[in-house]
Amino acid sequence: MKILIAEDDLTSRTILTGMLRKWNFEPVIAENGQQAWDLMQRDNPPLIVILDWNMPFLDGLEVCRKIRCTLVQNPPYIILLTAKDKKSDIVTGLDAGANDYISKPYDKDELHARIRVGKRVISLQLDLLKIQQSLSYDAMHDALTGALNRRAILDALEREILRANRRGSFFSLGLVDIDHFKQVNDRYGHLSGDDILKGLVTTMASNLRGYDLVGRYGGEEFLVIAPESKGSRGEGLYEGLRRAVEHQVFFSRCGRSLQVTVSIGVTSMSGESSVDDLLAQADAALYEAKESGRNRIVYSTS
Repeated sequence: MKILIAEDDLTSRTILTGMLRKWNFEPVIAENGQQAWDLMQRDNPPLIVILDWNMPFLDGLEVCRKIRCTLVQNPPYIILLTAKDKKSDIVTGLDAGANDYISKPYDKDELHARIRVGKRVISLQLDLLKIQQSLSYDAMHDALTGALNRRAILDALEREILRANRRGSFFSLGLVDIDHFKQVNDRYGHLSGDDILKGLVTTMASNLRGYDLVGRYGGEEFLVIAPESKGSRGEGLYEGLRRAVEHQVFFSRCGRSLQVTVSIGVTSMSGESSVDDLLAQADAALYEAKESGRNRIVYSTS
């Protein structure tokens, strides 16, 4: 684990560096407060920080305050190291954002113990962050397919509309439906149907651009949001998607290899379109695609 040492005194800095290496930590050195703050703004900054109070350019309290105001998602554990030992000084240091406070001259075993406390706190913090990220992912993604769920894809559509209105940009929306999916479930079972749904999302993701979004709208229907796409036949975006699904062989856990096709209704952002407007246009185009034979794309003229 990396530990930042911010200490302007060369002797103190050298002693701290040697102790940290002996305790199997990786010291990161700053000779003043400004250097410490610069280091903490880089990617993957140290998660434990030992700050001297009195330093040039920025003192330890100023660095504490800047860290607490900026690094809020995964904040470091800060130990303030100083010759000040009055109760009022301790309160001031803790109020500035320090987690712990050690007065000079310090006992090395006590410092080591306090660093171990900081390491435990950071470990718990990282575990909680992983749980939070997992819950956030689960809240936004469909449990079966891994695509964005209905709420998340509609929220994304709302944001894309706002962005298009603000920047004068454009995007297209595709409503994708698996043809005769009920027959797949009836003939081969719902487990095979589930495998088709998962395989379809993988196929779509592989044949769309990295910044396009795919979400499960409901049942066997999926929404595709394609920024900077006018939703025209000449682009080939949705035709490439339809063709990729048509030629994809899906393998089910029951040992069967299956093939399906999709029908797609496409519309594009125009004027002051709302979420409901775009969904209605895509749905009407999808209905026309299915009525005219399936395994095809209809582009909305609305």
